Amino acid sequence: MGLALVQSRALLGLQAPRVTVEVHLANGLPSFTLVGLADVEVKEARERVRAAILNAGLEFPNNQRITVNLAPADLPKDSGRFDLPIALGILAASGQIEASRLADYEFAGELSLTGALRPVRGALATALALQRQQQHTRLVLPPESAQEAAFVAGTEVFCARHLLDVARQFMAHAAPQEGDPELTQEAGWQRMTPTEAVAAPQTLDLREVRGQCHAKRALEIAAAGAHGVLMVGPPGSGKSMLAQRFSALLPPMTDEEALEAAAIASLSGRFTPAQWRQRPFAAPHHTASSVALVGGGCELQRLN
Repeated sequence: MGLALVQSRALLGLQAPRVTVEVHLANGLPSFTLVGLADVEVKEARERVRAAILNAGLEFPNNQRITVNLAPADLPKDSGRFDLPIALGILAASGQIEASRLADYEFAGELSLTGALRPVRGALATALALQRQQQHTRLVLPPESAQEAAFVAGTEVFCARHLLDVARQFMAHAAPQEGDPELTQEAGWQRMTPTEAVAAPQTLDLREVRGQCHAKRALEIAAAGAHGVLMVGPPGSGKSMLAQRFSALLPPMTDEEALEAAAIASLSGRFTPAQWRQRPFAAPHHTASSVALVGGGCELQRLN
Protein backbone atom coordinates (compact mmCIF):
# COMPACT_ATOMS: atom_id res chain seq x y z
CA MET A 1 0.00 0.00 0.00
CA GLY A 2 1.14 3.57 -0.69
CA LEU A 3 -0.06 7.15 -0.27
CA ALA A 4 1.21 10.24 -2.11
CA LEU A 5 0.19 13.90 -2.10
CA VAL A 6 0.76 16.17 -5.11
CA GLN A 7 -0.17 19.86 -5.25
CA SER A 8 -1.97 21.53 -8.14
CA ARG A 9 -4.49 24.33 -8.69
CA ALA A 10 -8.01 24.60 -10.07
CA LEU A 11 -9.51 27.58 -11.91
CA LEU A 12 -12.38 29.55 -10.39
CA GLY A 13 -12.72 32.78 -12.32
CA LEU A 14 -9.56 34.80 -11.78
CA GLN A 15 -8.83 32.78 -8.66
CA ALA A 16 -6.70 29.64 -8.70
CA PRO A 17 -7.43 27.80 -5.43
CA ARG A 18 -5.01 25.12 -4.36
CA VAL A 19 -5.95 21.48 -4.94
CA THR A 20 -4.29 18.52 -3.26
CA VAL A 21 -4.21 15.38 -5.39
CA GLU A 22 -4.26 12.44 -2.98
CA VAL A 23 -3.38 9.05 -4.47
CA HIS A 24 -3.78 5.82 -2.52
CA LEU A 25 -2.78 2.34 -3.65
CA ALA A 26 -4.24 -0.65 -1.82
CA ASN A 27 -4.70 -4.37 -2.26
CA GLY A 28 -8.03 -5.54 -3.60
CA LEU A 29 -9.88 -5.85 -6.85
CA PRO A 30 -8.04 -3.81 -9.54
CA SER A 31 -9.80 -0.47 -10.09
CA PHE A 32 -9.12 3.20 -10.75
CA THR A 33 -11.50 5.51 -8.86
CA LEU A 34 -11.37 9.31 -9.12
CA VAL A 35 -13.40 11.40 -6.65
CA GLY A 36 -13.56 15.04 -5.60
CA LEU A 37 -16.27 16.82 -7.66
CA ALA A 38 -14.44 16.17 -10.92
CA ASP A 39 -15.96 17.11 -14.27
CA VAL A 40 -16.17 14.71 -17.20
CA GLU A 41 -12.83 15.74 -18.74
CA VAL A 42 -11.12 15.22 -15.36
CA LYS A 43 -12.58 11.72 -14.99
CA GLU A 44 -11.31 10.89 -18.48
CA ALA A 45 -7.80 11.42 -17.08
CA ARG A 46 -7.86 7.78 -15.93
CA GLU A 47 -7.37 6.54 -19.48
CA ARG A 48 -4.90 9.26 -20.47
CA VAL A 49 -2.77 8.71 -17.37
CA ARG A 50 -2.73 4.94 -17.79
CA ALA A 51 -1.59 5.12 -21.42
CA ALA A 52 0.91 7.92 -20.75
CA ILE A 53 2.63 6.03 -17.92
CA LEU A 54 2.92 2.83 -19.95
CA ASN A 55 4.12 4.57 -23.13
CA ALA A 56 6.71 6.47 -21.10
CA GLY A 57 8.30 3.17 -20.13
CA LEU A 58 7.14 3.40 -16.50
CA GLU A 59 5.14 0.88 -14.50
CA PHE A 60 1.39 1.25 -13.98
CA PRO A 61 -0.01 -0.63 -10.93
CA ASN A 62 -2.66 -2.60 -12.81
CA ASN A 63 -3.14 -5.18 -10.04
CA GLN A 64 -3.96 -2.70 -7.26
CA ARG A 65 -6.90 -0.59 -6.20
CA ILE A 66 -6.15 3.04 -7.10
CA THR A 67 -8.09 5.84 -5.43
CA VAL A 68 -7.48 9.46 -6.43
CA ASN A 69 -9.09 12.24 -4.40
CA LEU A 70 -9.04 15.89 -5.51
CA ALA A 71 -9.35 17.93 -2.32
CA PRO A 72 -11.20 20.03 -1.33
CA ALA A 73 -14.17 17.96 -2.42
CA ASP A 74 -16.59 20.91 -2.68
CA LEU A 75 -14.47 22.78 -5.26
CA PRO A 76 -15.42 22.08 -8.90
CA LYS A 77 -12.55 20.82 -11.09
CA ASP A 78 -12.48 20.82 -14.85
CA SER A 79 -10.09 20.55 -17.84
CA GLY A 80 -7.17 18.17 -18.23
CA ARG A 81 -4.79 20.17 -16.02
CA PHE A 82 -4.81 17.43 -13.36
CA ASP A 83 -3.41 14.72 -15.66
CA LEU A 84 0.22 15.42 -14.71
CA PRO A 85 -0.28 15.58 -10.91
CA ILE A 86 -2.41 12.41 -10.99
CA ALA A 87 0.28 10.56 -12.94
CA LEU A 88 3.01 11.77 -10.57
CA GLY A 89 0.90 10.75 -7.58
CA ILE A 90 0.57 7.21 -8.94
CA LEU A 91 4.31 7.03 -9.59
CA ALA A 92 5.08 8.32 -6.09
CA ALA A 93 2.59 6.01 -4.36
CA SER A 94 4.05 3.03 -6.22
CA GLY A 95 7.59 3.99 -5.18
CA GLN A 96 8.92 4.86 -8.64
CA ILE A 97 9.71 8.45 -7.64
CA GLU A 98 10.37 10.10 -4.27
CA ALA A 99 7.13 11.43 -2.82
CA SER A 100 8.92 13.71 -0.34
CA ARG A 101 10.57 15.72 -3.12
CA LEU A 102 7.20 16.66 -4.63
CA ALA A 103 6.16 18.80 -1.65
CA ASP A 104 7.81 22.02 -2.88
CA TYR A 105 6.24 21.91 -6.33
CA GLU A 106 2.88 22.44 -7.96
CA PHE A 107 2.05 20.72 -11.23
CA ALA A 108 -0.43 21.29 -14.06
CA GLY A 109 -0.53 19.80 -17.53
CA GLU A 110 -2.58 17.65 -19.85
CA LEU A 111 -1.09 14.34 -20.95
CA SER A 112 -1.29 12.85 -24.39
CA LEU A 113 -1.37 9.08 -24.79
CA THR A 114 2.33 9.16 -25.64
CA GLY A 115 3.17 10.97 -22.39
CA ALA A 116 3.85 14.35 -24.02
CA LEU A 117 2.61 17.39 -22.10
CA ARG A 118 0.02 19.64 -23.69
CA PRO A 119 -0.64 23.26 -22.66
CA VAL A 120 -3.43 24.20 -20.27
CA ARG A 121 -5.37 27.43 -20.03
CA GLY A 122 -5.03 29.77 -17.08
CA ALA A 123 -1.29 29.27 -16.54
CA LEU A 124 -0.76 32.98 -15.94
CA ALA A 125 -3.66 33.10 -13.47
CA THR A 126 -2.10 30.15 -11.63
CA ALA A 127 1.28 31.87 -11.36
CA LEU A 128 -0.44 35.10 -10.27
CA ALA A 129 -2.18 33.22 -7.44
CA LEU A 130 1.18 31.91 -6.26
CA GLN A 131 2.62 35.43 -6.30
CA ARG A 132 -0.28 36.93 -4.34
CA GLN A 133 -0.16 34.20 -1.71
CA GLN A 134 3.60 34.75 -1.41
CA GLN A 135 4.31 31.05 -1.58
CA HIS A 136 7.78 29.89 -2.55
CA THR A 137 6.42 26.86 -4.36
CA ARG A 138 7.87 26.03 -7.75
CA LEU A 139 5.51 25.63 -10.68
CA VAL A 140 5.94 22.91 -13.33
CA LEU A 141 4.05 23.41 -16.60
CA PRO A 142 4.17 22.43 -20.28
CA PRO A 143 6.42 24.71 -22.39
CA GLU A 144 3.63 26.85 -23.90
CA SER A 145 1.98 27.38 -20.53
CA ALA A 146 5.32 28.05 -18.82
CA GLN A 147 5.98 30.92 -21.24
CA GLU A 148 2.78 32.59 -20.00
CA ALA A 149 3.55 31.98 -16.34
CA ALA A 150 7.02 33.51 -16.76
CA PHE A 151 5.38 36.95 -17.11
CA VAL A 152 4.67 36.89 -13.36
CA ALA A 153 7.74 38.15 -11.55
CA GLY A 154 8.86 36.36 -8.43
CA THR A 155 7.48 32.96 -9.46
CA GLU A 156 9.87 30.10 -10.13
CA VAL A 157 8.61 28.27 -13.20
CA PHE A 158 9.89 25.08 -14.82
CA CYS A 159 8.78 23.65 -18.14
CA ALA A 160 8.75 19.98 -19.16
CA ARG A 161 7.91 18.42 -22.50
CA HIS A 162 7.18 14.85 -21.43
CA LEU A 163 6.03 12.92 -18.38
CA LEU A 164 9.34 11.08 -18.34
CA ASP A 165 11.22 14.41 -18.14
CA VAL A 166 9.35 15.24 -14.95
CA ALA A 167 9.67 11.76 -13.44
CA ARG A 168 13.44 11.73 -13.94
CA GLN A 169 13.84 14.80 -11.74
CA PHE A 170 12.28 13.05 -8.75
CA MET A 171 13.70 9.55 -9.05
CA ALA A 172 15.84 8.38 -6.14
CA HIS A 173 18.83 7.65 -8.38
CA ALA A 174 18.68 11.05 -10.16
CA ALA A 175 22.09 12.68 -9.91
CA PRO A 176 21.81 16.41 -9.07
CA GLN A 177 23.68 18.88 -11.21
CA GLU A 178 26.31 21.13 -9.68
CA GLY A 179 24.46 24.35 -10.49
CA ASP A 180 21.18 23.19 -8.93
CA PRO A 181 21.47 20.87 -5.92
CA GLU A 182 17.96 19.50 -6.36
CA LEU A 183 17.30 19.23 -10.08
CA THR A 184 19.04 17.90 -13.14
CA GLN A 185 18.99 19.93 -16.33
CA GLU A 186 18.01 17.99 -19.43
CA ALA A 187 16.71 18.83 -22.86
CA GLY A 188 13.06 18.31 -21.90
CA TRP A 189 13.28 20.10 -18.54
CA GLN A 190 14.45 23.64 -17.94
CA ARG A 191 13.97 26.60 -15.66
CA MET A 192 12.12 29.51 -17.26
CA THR A 193 13.75 32.91 -17.01
CA PRO A 194 11.43 35.80 -16.09
CA THR A 195 9.99 37.39 -19.20
CA GLU A 196 10.85 41.06 -19.56
CA ALA A 197 8.00 41.96 -21.87
CA VAL A 198 7.83 45.31 -23.59
CA ALA A 199 4.48 46.95 -24.16
CA ALA A 200 3.36 46.66 -27.75
CA PRO A 201 2.94 50.00 -29.54
CA GLN A 202 -0.55 51.43 -29.76
CA THR A 203 -1.73 50.86 -33.32
CA LEU A 204 -4.95 52.93 -33.17
CA ASP A 205 -4.94 56.60 -32.27
CA LEU A 206 -7.76 59.09 -31.81
CA ARG A 207 -5.87 61.58 -33.98
CA GLU A 208 -6.70 59.43 -36.98
CA VAL A 209 -10.38 60.36 -36.68
CA ARG A 210 -11.47 63.33 -38.76
CA GLY A 211 -14.44 65.26 -37.44
CA GLN A 212 -16.45 63.92 -34.50
CA CYS A 213 -15.26 66.88 -32.43
CA HIS A 214 -17.97 66.63 -29.75
CA ALA A 215 -17.52 62.87 -29.38
CA LYS A 216 -13.74 63.13 -29.11
CA ARG A 217 -14.05 65.92 -26.54
CA ALA A 218 -16.41 63.74 -24.49
CA LEU A 219 -13.94 60.85 -24.59
CA GLU A 220 -11.10 63.10 -23.48
CA ILE A 221 -13.12 64.33 -20.49
CA ALA A 222 -14.12 60.76 -19.61
CA ALA A 223 -10.50 59.59 -19.78
CA ALA A 224 -9.27 62.50 -17.65
CA GLY A 225 -11.87 61.94 -14.94
CA ALA A 226 -12.05 58.12 -15.12
CA HIS A 227 -15.73 58.24 -16.11
CA GLY A 228 -17.81 55.70 -17.98
CA VAL A 229 -19.12 56.49 -21.44
CA LEU A 230 -22.38 55.48 -23.12
CA MET A 231 -22.47 56.20 -26.85
CA VAL A 232 -25.81 56.04 -28.66
CA GLY A 233 -26.28 56.46 -32.38
CA PRO A 234 -27.26 54.77 -35.63
CA PRO A 235 -25.03 52.10 -37.18
CA GLY A 236 -22.07 53.56 -39.05
CA SER A 237 -21.90 56.78 -37.06
CA GLY A 238 -18.45 55.93 -35.64
CA LYS A 239 -19.16 54.54 -32.17
CA SER A 240 -16.96 51.45 -32.50
CA MET A 241 -14.24 53.41 -34.29
CA LEU A 242 -14.04 55.87 -31.40
CA ALA A 243 -14.25 53.14 -28.75
CA GLN A 244 -11.33 51.25 -30.33
CA ARG A 245 -9.15 54.36 -29.98
CA PHE A 246 -10.32 55.32 -26.51
CA SER A 247 -7.52 53.32 -24.84
CA ALA A 248 -4.94 55.62 -26.50
CA LEU A 249 -6.13 58.39 -24.15
CA LEU A 250 -5.68 56.31 -21.02
CA PRO A 251 -2.44 56.15 -19.01
CA PRO A 252 -0.18 53.08 -19.34
CA MET A 253 -1.32 50.02 -17.43
CA THR A 254 0.28 49.32 -14.07
CA ASP A 255 1.93 45.98 -13.41
CA GLU A 256 -1.11 44.78 -11.47
CA GLU A 257 -3.53 45.86 -14.22
CA ALA A 258 -1.38 44.25 -16.92
CA LEU A 259 -1.22 40.96 -15.01
CA GLU A 260 -4.97 40.88 -14.40
CA ALA A 261 -5.78 41.63 -18.04
CA ALA A 262 -3.30 38.98 -19.20
CA ALA A 263 -4.72 36.48 -16.70
CA ILE A 264 -8.22 36.96 -18.09
CA ALA A 265 -6.93 36.37 -21.63
CA SER A 266 -5.02 33.32 -20.39
CA LEU A 267 -8.20 31.84 -18.88
CA SER A 268 -9.84 31.99 -22.30
CA GLY A 269 -6.74 30.58 -24.00
CA ARG A 270 -6.20 33.71 -26.11
CA PHE A 271 -3.21 35.33 -24.44
CA THR A 272 -0.32 36.36 -26.67
CA PRO A 273 2.78 38.44 -25.80
CA ALA A 274 1.54 41.10 -28.22
CA GLN A 275 -1.35 41.78 -25.82
CA TRP A 276 0.97 42.64 -22.94
CA ARG A 277 0.03 46.01 -21.40
CA GLN A 278 -2.63 46.54 -24.07
CA ARG A 279 -5.99 47.52 -22.62
CA PRO A 280 -8.54 44.94 -23.81
CA PHE A 281 -11.30 45.92 -26.21
CA ALA A 282 -14.41 43.84 -26.92
CA ALA A 283 -16.81 44.72 -29.72
CA PRO A 284 -20.17 42.93 -29.29
CA HIS A 285 -22.26 42.32 -32.37
CA HIS A 286 -24.86 44.96 -33.11
CA THR A 287 -27.62 42.37 -32.76
CA ALA A 288 -26.61 41.47 -29.17
CA SER A 289 -29.47 41.81 -26.70
CA SER A 290 -29.32 43.79 -23.48
CA VAL A 291 -29.15 40.52 -21.52
CA ALA A 292 -26.09 39.45 -23.53
CA LEU A 293 -24.41 42.78 -22.80
CA VAL A 294 -25.06 43.25 -19.09
CA GLY A 295 -26.10 39.77 -17.91
CA GLY A 296 -29.34 38.12 -16.91
CA GLY A 297 -31.72 39.85 -14.54
CA CYS A 298 -30.62 43.36 -15.58
CA GLU A 299 -32.26 45.92 -17.80
CA LEU A 300 -30.48 48.31 -20.12
CA GLN A 301 -32.24 51.65 -20.32
CA ARG A 302 -31.54 53.64 -23.44
CA LEU A 303 -30.59 57.23 -22.69
CA ASN A 304 -31.83 59.83 -25.14
